[in-house]
Amino acid sequence: MGKRMMSNRKISKRMISKATMWRTCSARVVLFVLVLFVCTSAVSRAAAPGIIVLRGGVVVTMDSNQPVAEAIVLRGDRIEWVGRERDLKVPKGPDVRIIDLDGRCVIPGFIEGHGHFITWGRQLLTLDLSRTKSWNEIVEMVAAEVKRRPGKGWIIGRGWHQEKWDRPPEPNVEGYPTNRSLDDVSGDRPVLLLHGTGHMAIANTAALRLAGVDARTPDPPGGRILRDDQGRPTGVLRENAMGKVRASYDRWERGRPEAERKAETIRAIERAGEECHRYGVTSFQDAGVTLEEVALFRELASKGRLPVRIAAMLIESNERLERHLAEVRVVGFGGNFLTVRAIKRMFDGALGTHGAWMLSPYEDLPGRTGHNTLSVGSLRETARLALAHDYQLCVHAIGDRANRVVLDVFEELLSGRPGGRVRRWRIEHAQHLDPADIPRFAKLGVVASMQGVHATSDGPFVVRRLGYRRARQGAYAWRSLLDSGAVVMNGTDVPVERIDPIACLFSSVTRKMPNGKAFFPEQAMTREEALASYTRSAAWGAFEEAIKGTVTAGKLADLVVLDKNPLACSEDELKALRVEMTILGGRIVWDAGR
Repeated sequence: MGKRMMSNRKISKRMISKATMWRTCSARVVLFVLVLFVCTSAVSRAAAPGIIVLRGGVVVTMDSNQPVAEAIVLRGDRIEWVGRERDLKVPKGPDVRIIDLDGRCVIPGFIEGHGHFITWGRQLLTLDLSRTKSWNEIVEMVAAEVKRRPGKGWIIGRGWHQEKWDRPPEPNVEGYPTNRSLDDVSGDRPVLLLHGTGHMAIANTAALRLAGVDARTPDPPGGRILRDDQGRPTGVLRENAMGKVRASYDRWERGRPEAERKAETIRAIERAGEECHRYGVTSFQDAGVTLEEVALFRELASKGRLPVRIAAMLIESNERLERHLAEVRVVGFGGNFLTVRAIKRMFDGALGTHGAWMLSPYEDLPGRTGHNTLSVGSLRETARLALAHDYQLCVHAIGDRANRVVLDVFEELLSGRPGGRVRRWRIEHAQHLDPADIPRFAKLGVVASMQGVHATSDGPFVVRRLGYRRARQGAYAWRSLLDSGAVVMNGTDVPVERIDPIACLFSSVTRKMPNGKAFFPEQAMTREEALASYTRSAAWGAFEEAIKGTVTAGKLADLVVLDKNPLACSEDELKALRVEMTILGGRIVWDAGR
């Protein structure tokens, strides 16, 4: 991995300072005690950046007023000038750095439109199961972790996906593993392994016991406990059925020393930031943040220690939101590194776990239509709070029925109010739509916050889940949405997928699955549409188009240098595009050449 460049200053050694409490207007919110740190991935903004001149390349600005340029001047954290090489006037002075692009391409910094920043960072520090090829491999990883880290604490992992294994687990229930082999290697040590989607988990018997889940435990609303032919829980918990086990883990977590927990959270932020820089991601829309996490983000931003720009979506209960929405709302805090003006809600599950809420039963699980994980009444109340406090509302909906009901609620609540494009309310994922609902996005001004790589990652099993007709008409229907006039933005839903904008762009324009076959290619985006979905449209989808999303004089100096032009290179070259350099706020935070 390349070394971070921080204005040629030496990177300080890591230190943990005395914990400090961030003040708040409300005594009812228990906020994080921050463990201060200096780390290799943090972007220190204590001193103003200098002047950078980028010349000798191609600049894809994504600005319709000046689509292409050849040189850029950055001063401080802003873009000062963009234009033709012959018109460039190179500034003079000791703090001027001139970078010869040598034909390389500059684009706006990538904006991750939907991901889970701290969750992802924690996964990087725990058992990462995302590359496993079988259930047996996962059991072996847990066994090794038990030996490596003896004691009584929980073992946590995330990332498994049964559809991506090379063979079905044995034994299994509905194609999902049972926890018997997990029990054999873990004993009384509680183990909780989250599915890659985050919408399912498998827990060993020790974890179920601590949570009070047994054969007599009923399925909760919006969830299901998978059981064997004797009625015993297999350990697999779908959607809201994870609640008791996760609550049990949270109780254990809260019992650990506070300083230790804070240090781990900061390290998770650090690791996630490192990976963002490596892949050219300068802004991150975090789809599910607690009030305590906002407090930590705010403290880090105030000290110039957030590694990327965060736009946070609150995921608290309606009761907590009503008490605290007014006080936590910030826009552009800490030099435009933190914005909190959105609320996130989960309305159904995921397709990979049979949890997406469908109008008709699954083809491969007859009689099942998935799960509605939030009541319509609760969603209406959240929408009311969003309107009252001028917050954006972002609702996770994957199944066609979930999308229809959310659109119905949006239409009901926005009726008679300023147009939807003013509110920019969003449906997160919008993966499977009934054709009748596609035009409603543009009509209501609802943003389709989608993930290009989901189509090619899920493609191998989508037809099996939905049947050919439903899949062809409404699965990942980017072309239909764009043609109807809807705004479509992009992202990876990391850690569900790797935070790789290049892979996502390639999926968006080719829809090629790992086997080389295209998944309903008639729904593909053009290259310019795909790049816009990761820059200009993603900025618009978070009310940030005035400061980011295009290479325009006056906007933030957040840029990515690629080895080739993504709008002009071959398909093979597009797939292999390399991030050469990432510039965040006028500082080079990633340089592949160093």
